[in-house]
Amino acid sequence: MDRAINPARFDLTTLRLFVAAVETGSLTLGAERMALSLPAASKRLASLESHIGSVLLQRSKKGVTPTAPGLTFLRYAIGIVAGTEQLSMAMVDYHRGAGGHLRLWANTSAFTGFLPQLLARYSAAYPAVMLDLEDALSEEVVRAVTRGNAELGIIGNNTPLGELRSLPCDSDELVLVLPAAHALAGRELVPIEEVLEHDIVGLSRATSLMRQVAAAAATKGLSLRIRVQVRGFDEVCRMIAAGLGIGILPRAGAAPHVKSMGLALRHLRGIPTRRGLLLVMRDETSLSAPASAFVRMARERGASFGDADHRAGGD
Repeated sequence: MDRAINPARFDLTTLRLFVAAVETGSLTLGAERMALSLPAASKRLASLESHIGSVLLQRSKKGVTPTAPGLTFLRYAIGIVAGTEQLSMAMVDYHRGAGGHLRLWANTSAFTGFLPQLLARYSAAYPAVMLDLEDALSEEVVRAVTRGNAELGIIGNNTPLGELRSLPCDSDELVLVLPAAHALAGRELVPIEEVLEHDIVGLSRATSLMRQVAAAAATKGLSLRIRVQVRGFDEVCRMIAAGLGIGILPRAGAAPHVKSMGLALRHLRGIPTRRGLLLVMRDETSLSAPASAFVRMARERGASFGDADHRAGGD
């Protein structure tokens, strides 16, 4: 006889703990995120595995990884946690008397590019909807939408999506950013080989943008001479203006700082420079009314970049 599993014994705290442990690759870090002691967290997960009758996490000195049953459990646990987050937020909106809430995380390219105008159109059409916006790296946006902290996100198209759905909404160009007085600034088109002869100011190596630049360098048999790593586009531009190196950024992220920081933007050769921006979501059919309305506007705007939704799981 098959073993019966009582779903009523899946408490939300343990589900959140399990998702956090997998995301961080560490039960210790997962427990910290949930404000639990390590013994309490271990007890919760042991009880969960006992109830299910399967090992969900493989423990090692390097941390934890989900087993095959754990991957299946993770998929449904993420859905439950995300749904609960959205339910809670919807009830808060109801008590505030708001006509809905648009929760959108986006990367800096979107915020410095097309997004403000699109949000202005949206707000004019839906003035009662509250806007909850967050500027974040593309990888952080994916995690926020996956966990339910945001219904929608906008990311670079070379960012792993996991289980998220996506549709094209804009495109951007990667450019060389350097001080206006730099020797390379006198040229309109600069080969990537010459760029990589100089110290680079960039984001974390784990970001999709820096992985893309590193991959382009590797195809030329070159490596990045990263001198400074910072968190955001603004910080990259400030470090470049201070003379600490040169960098590669989306044009929309660098253009606002050209005059104020004395920078120059130049075209690149030898590296793919067109980068699409994607609107991502968990499941379009389950979106709130405000989010669905934004998707319709974004789809109309992004029609020139491709009409079909698609899924992707890698760079």
